Parts: sequence; structure tokens; C-alpha cells
Amino acid sequence: MKRTLHTNRLWRGIVLAGFLAVAVVFSATVALAAADSYPNKPVRLLIAFAPGGSTDAMGRLIATKLSERLGKPFVVENQAGGGGTIASEMVARSAPDGHTLLFNSTGIILNPLLGHVPYDPMKSFVPIAKIGNAVSTLVVHPSVPANSVKELIALAKKQPGKLVASAAGGGSFIHLSTELFKMMADIDFKIVQFKGGGPAMIDLLGGHSQLFVGSLQQSLPHIKSGKVRALGYGAKTRSKSLPDVPTISEAGVPGYESFIWWGLFAPAGTPKAIVDKLNKELETVMKTEEMAKIFVAQGAEQDLLGPAAFTKFMESESAKWGKVIKQGNIKLE
Repeated sequence: MKRTLHTNRLWRGIVLAGFLAVAVVFSATVALAAADSYPNKPVRLLIAFAPGGSTDAMGRLIATKLSERLGKPFVVENQAGGGGTIASEMVARSAPDGHTLLFNSTGIILNPLLGHVPYDPMKSFVPIAKIGNAVSTLVVHPSVPANSVKELIALAKKQPGKLVASAAGGGSFIHLSTELFKMMADIDFKIVQFKGGGPAMIDLLGGHSQLFVGSLQQSLPHIKSGKVRALGYGAKTRSKSLPDVPTISEAGVPGYESFIWWGLFAPAGTPKAIVDKLNKELETVMKTEEMAKIFVAQGAEQDLLGPAAFTKFMESESAKWGKVIKQGNIKLE
């Protein structure tokens, strides 16, 4: 009797294992089939900022290229507001079928550090790919008697609190990049906030402020025209667009690194096969000579990371900027 009961249990276990194996194979087959037919309708690509900025320009470029590669339109929708929070929340609440995607920047991890937001950057999304960076560049007005980062630091230490830096609002990336430079250089200067990078740059061009730590994309035309002077580049290596300008790290602030980055996201729960397909297509697009030329012309840098590497990168960025925000007692305006 006991032997028969044991045998029955054994057979039930074998049958159950067989059913589970079939279910796994079936699920994998369905997922692959979904990826093969993806996309089967137009894809909404929500860009987290208004038209005209660097995130919008890069998002539209990616939308065009994915449309060409996948044969379905990637329809751009600019959903600005809350530093990218509105678009992020909309995508986080969308169906996880790959037909609603988010193109966002560094703000997706900064906003939760600055205050409450209706999404969790590490749980509400699946990172598809990081495509590149807009690196912070330290520039000064021509009237500033400093031709290097070290000379600027010496000037600031000689006149503590006198120099003025223009920034783009409390908690903005320009603000954080400026605070990071201030902390790491161990100097004191005023930071005046404006409603965006454009007005902040205008203030610098007018000579009302003396320094600005914004993206090279924004500063490059003014550097080339001689209206501002570039002292340092905020990446580990020099820019191809400005090879004669040293990095801030090599020029006097060891370890300084600051850049806005862009990435493509899907709602949490999106099938891995679809995420992998989008990542593969983006990788193909980013390796073209055309894209390389576009990035250099705009003063941007390519930096393609897949889902796993992108996730780890976001975690490290959150830890880095969290320290700056806490130390500077920075709050979202």
C-alpha cells in the first residue's frame, strides 16, 4: 500500500514537472512570437521635455531611425512638465507591450532624490538602452581673468563669494553640476537661478555672471564665436569637438565628471524579447557612421549601454547625485 502511494506521488510529480516544462516552453514561444511580430502597430514615444532641447532632438532622431528599422511609425509626443515627471508617470502606467515607450534623461533618477514623484525609477521601468551623453563644460565670460581651471579656483579662493555662476533653477542638472564643481574644488561662489539653461546662458553672455557649468551642446556655438571661454570638459576624456580643452579632472579637480545622459525606457513588465529586440536595433543604429557624425557635430558623446549595464549605471548615478543633493541641501523648485 505504501509502495503504491509512493509510486502514485512519484508519477504525479513527473506529470506536474512535465506540465511545467511545457508551460515554460509555451511561454517562451509566445514571447518570441510577440517579439517577431513587434511592433504590430504605431509606437508612442513620449519625450519627457518640450520641443527644442537636447532630449527632444535626440528622442526624435531615435524615433526616426527605429521607424526605418522596424517598419512601423514611432510617433513622438512631447509631454513636458515636472522635470520629466509627467511623461515618466504616463509611461509607467501604460500597458507593458512595447507600444508605449519613454525617452528621458538624467532627470528620471534626479527627481525622486529631490522630492516625491509618482514612480520609482528602478521599479517602474525596464531600461532598454542608454545612447549617449551631453557633457558639462565649464565656461567663463571673457572678462574673467582666468585662462584655466586652476586659475579660476585661485581667483575664487582669493575672492570668496564674489564670483557668480548662472544656473537653470534649483535642482536642475546645471545646478547640480555647478554644486559638484564647487564642492570638489572646495571654493565658494554665488549661484543665481534662472528658468532654464537659455536665460542662464544669456546672463553669462551679458557679463552679469562669470561662470556657467552647462552642457557642451549649449555652450559650443558661443565657445566657437569667442563669446565665452571654455576652461574644462566634464568627462573622463577630452571632447572630439574641443580636443584642445582639458578635462576638468586633469585641469585641477581630480575625479570631476558630470554629464546629462539620454535613454530609452519601457514600462515594467515589458517582455524581455521585445526589450532585447529594441536594444539590438538601437545598437545597429548607433554604430552607423551617420550617427557618429551627428553626435560629434552636436558636441555630444555616444555611450551605448544595454539593459543590465544601464540599470547598474542608473544605480551609481543615483548614489552619486544623492550625496551632492544632501550635502548641498538642494530642493526642487
